[in-house]
This record gives sequence, structure tokens and C-alpha cells, in this order.
Amino acid sequence: MTHDVTQDAELQDLYRELILDHARSPRNFGRLNNPTHAAEGINPLCGDKLKLYLKIDADERVHEICFEGSGCAISVASASLLTETVASLTVTEAEAVIESVTTRLTHGSAVIKNEKLYALDGVRKYPMRVKCATLAWHALHAALSSQNTTATTE
Repeated sequence: MTHDVTQDAELQDLYRELILDHARSPRNFGRLNNPTHAAEGINPLCGDKLKLYLKIDADERVHEICFEGSGCAISVASASLLTETVASLTVTEAEAVIESVTTRLTHGSAVIKNEKLYALDGVRKYPMRVKCATLAWHALHAALSSQNTTATTE
């Protein structure tokens, strides 16, 4: 099997465009009225701040999810991708995705089922950016755990 540098570059360009698209036009952006779960996330080093809102139904499934806040392109894109990924998952499935994504971004070893999330791989080269990419995922874990705390990257 040969390694195709051109194909890798094209894939990186595609992922970069996906991140920019989600940063410019975040999906599920806004406040959710009467959420059953919510959590804040703060990255003090970059200035990223977000709040996740979820409605979990009686079957322990994410019925609705959205976020609001401000931050760098990576943070906003990651939160946007998160909302698309976990919508309609069970709490257990969502927790498994959180584990996979955060492990992949911090250690590079986990397999992720949603191929779009591989767009976040580029941040692994920049440890400070890993915190931007994982912020929303830590906030989601806090929300699903019903922790009344603010998730932070520190």
C-alpha cells in the first residue's frame, strides 16, 4: 500500500473547509427553552465560552440539543459538530462518543464512528487548540452527568 501525499493534502483541505463551514454557520446555535440538561464550558486560555442545552426524553435519548456562546473557529465548529453527532443518541451512546472524541484528540488512538469528526484531528498538532476542540465535549459530559458545574479546559 502506497502513501498518497496528494490524497492526504486533499483530505486535509476538505476537513479544513468542514471546520470553517461549521465555524461560520454553526448548526443548532441558539438557546433551548426549558432544557432538561445544561452546562457551561469555559476555556480561559483562548476565551471560548459556551453553554449547551439539551432535552433528554423519557427513553434517555437526546431529543433536542443546541448551544450558544462565542469562541475561536475550532471551538464553535467542534460544538456545532457535537450537536449534529449526538442528536437522537441515547445518553449512553453520547457518553461513548464523548470518550472516543476526547481520547482521539488527546491521545490519537480512538476510532470515531462519525467521519466528520475526523476534521478535528488537525488540532492534535497544537496542544492549546486541543482544549478548544474538546471544550464542548467536556460541557456535554457535565450536562449529561447533571453536574451543576462549569466544564473547563484547565
